[in-house]
Amino acid sequence: MSKINSQQIINSYGKAINTAIGAVVLIGLYLTSLKSYLLFHSLAEIFSIVIAFSLFIIAWNSRNFIKNQYLLFIGIAYLFISFLDLLHTLSYTGMPLFPDYDFYANQLWIGARYLESISLLTAFYYLNTQKPIQPYRLLAVFTIITALLVASIFTWKIFPVCFVADQGLTPFKKYSEYIICAILALTIFFLYRNRDKFEPKVFKYLLWALIFTIMSELAFTFYISNYGFSNLVGHYFKIFSYLMIYLAIIKTGIENPFDLIFRELDAVNKQLHAEIETRTKTETDLKKALAEIKTLQGILPICCGCGLIRDDAGVEPGKGEWMKVDHFVVQKTDAQVSHGYCPKCHAKAMKEISVFFSDAGSD
Repeated sequence: MSKINSQQIINSYGKAINTAIGAVVLIGLYLTSLKSYLLFHSLAEIFSIVIAFSLFIIAWNSRNFIKNQYLLFIGIAYLFISFLDLLHTLSYTGMPLFPDYDFYANQLWIGARYLESISLLTAFYYLNTQKPIQPYRLLAVFTIITALLVASIFTWKIFPVCFVADQGLTPFKKYSEYIICAILALTIFFLYRNRDKFEPKVFKYLLWALIFTIMSELAFTFYISNYGFSNLVGHYFKIFSYLMIYLAIIKTGIENPFDLIFRELDAVNKQLHAEIETRTKTETDLKKALAEIKTLQGILPICCGCGLIRDDAGVEPGKGEWMKVDHFVVQKTDAQVSHGYCPKCHAKAMKEISVFFSDAGSD
């Protein structure tokens, strides 16, 4: 009992320390934004990029034995989402890499969020199908989509404008954020419908990740400056969202791989054991039924005096119980016995009744 209490105390201290560290980091990020918002933005985005790339590493390196097609799909998707977020970070207003236009980052943000939301929704198709993913083919598809998206922004310059200096967000940017939120809400619906296919804590973390992502997208519909307070709030919610993804998939995949990577294999093993038990019980019932059938097909000892029959099933021959034939039939078969007269016995009985009443009348 003392060991259990000690472990609980250790876990409580661990949670308290983690909470304190998280609070210090968040406060530190806020203080960083007061000194340099560009530094705050870079740190926030790098956090999400590292989490997304780590998710890809786990999914990709377990692809040969993974049964969770959902995890493999979103793992590959987040590789390209992290790439777009990296370009978003490098092209943010104030960064010196793309001096020809200050608002590539806003376009890349929308492109990355469309790719993220649609991928999260599409992943449920692979959660409910036995069709295996072709990982290299999927990599090629995402590569083509990402390349076209990047080319439309940097080369062809046909991607819709998302931000105008001194005016703020364009209608396309705002409507896109609302559409992305709607896609994420639909994703939550499918996540809830399929919650039995996730470990409870994984489901909880994924749910909160989607909720925080929606709140982040909504925050990004209000700002009129890339350095504004609404932009700051949106990035905080993005940090919370990716923290939930880290807890749901990366931390769980490392500490408890059977809860994530091998969950389907464990479920298959349990189903196999249950099927073995069912078949064993069925085999036992069949053997018992065959034993009873053999009893009825063998030599049935019947007394030539009283007409009783001996039941030797399960005992030494000759030691069985003597019983009436109708009782024996009821016990050994599914038949029900009814009593009546055959024609010969019926005639005999009627004759006896007639004689009885004749004698009674003469008396």
